[in-house]
Amino acid sequence: MTKVVGIRFRNTGKTYFFDPKEFTFEVGDHAIVETAKGLEYGEVVSPVRSIGDENVLQPLKPVIRKATERDDEQVKDNARKEASALRTCQEKAREHGLDMKVTEAEYAFDNSKILFYFTAEGRVDFRELVKDLASVFHTRIELRQIGVRDEARALGGFGPCGRPLCCSSYLNDFIAVSIKMAKEQNLALNPTKISGVCGRLMCCLKYEEDVYEELNRTMPDVGDYMQTPDGTLGDVVSTNILRQTVRILVDVGGDKEMQEYPTSELTLIKKRKIRKKELSEQAAAERAARQAREAQGEEGGKQQEKQPRKDRGGRRNDRGDENRDRNRAPQAAQEGSAPAEGRSEANAGRTEGNGNAGGKNGGNRDHRRHHNHKNRKPQSAPENGGAN
Repeated sequence: MTKVVGIRFRNTGKTYFFDPKEFTFEVGDHAIVETAKGLEYGEVVSPVRSIGDENVLQPLKPVIRKATERDDEQVKDNARKEASALRTCQEKAREHGLDMKVTEAEYAFDNSKILFYFTAEGRVDFRELVKDLASVFHTRIELRQIGVRDEARALGGFGPCGRPLCCSSYLNDFIAVSIKMAKEQNLALNPTKISGVCGRLMCCLKYEEDVYEELNRTMPDVGDYMQTPDGTLGDVVSTNILRQTVRILVDVGGDKEMQEYPTSELTLIKKRKIRKKELSEQAAAERAARQAREAQGEEGGKQQEKQPRKDRGGRRNDRGDENRDRNRAPQAAQEGSAPAEGRSEANAGRTEGNGNAGGKNGGNRDHRRHHNHKNRKPQSAPENGGAN
């Protein structure tokens, strides 16, 4: 077991554990602790207690001391300077023409640096801005880009429900929210109705998602063919998840009526039929997938066809090289068996050919053609004779 104290550094945010050492704290007290950023002033949100070692990230940073009145005054003075620093940074950003919105300024407890938070659509080159701010404040400057949800948390406000924003009042961390949650709860998929002040889906959609998933397991779908307790048959028109009731369109005396029944009293006769529009959409999706597979198959076939062609071409080249080697061999043998006078005449012919442009190459080509012609005749004669 490890003795810890829970401390939070901002009004909302994560709670971090520290080693209390010999100090005793109550909820609401303030303490000076050592963090990776240096000394920081935080509020105690959970008293000193012992927890399992597996729940603690070792080693724990220690608590330096309890906050004094002088520390409290310094924090208040930093808060006053933060408002002035924020205005200065906003003016400097406009002067540099940077497409960014500076939303918050934060002084370190010991004034060793100033941290500015900003939002922007893309990457911002703020190097010149940092230089200007350093010349004004004469301390270390750090700029950090945040998202729109963090901006809403920092600025605060009221949601569509009329209450303070969840993220700025009690949420420790942001949770993942999807449009599927709005569909599960039968909410109108209108962006203005399901979005918060930050422009993202409201965090409260997640709060009751587990309950809606559990209730939807026992609810029929719209369009299902159901049987009522009195034996009447009809199609489900609408559902009320929280009340666990459905409205069914039944035929009473030749007239269509809408009646409401509890889900537990209904019997499912037939699942809803897939409409033509849904069938056409599924067919279009399957057709697109099939075409994509065929296109991939054709590309793979072309690549496989190209390889044998290269091999066949390579084999033809190999045969051509072999034929040329065969032709050169008899030619070398005949030249080697030629009398000395013939060789001297040939050398003389080559020497004379050097005086004319291309004479040497021309003489060599004529000489090779003559011997190749003689070599081909004996090769074709046995083949013809064998055929006869």
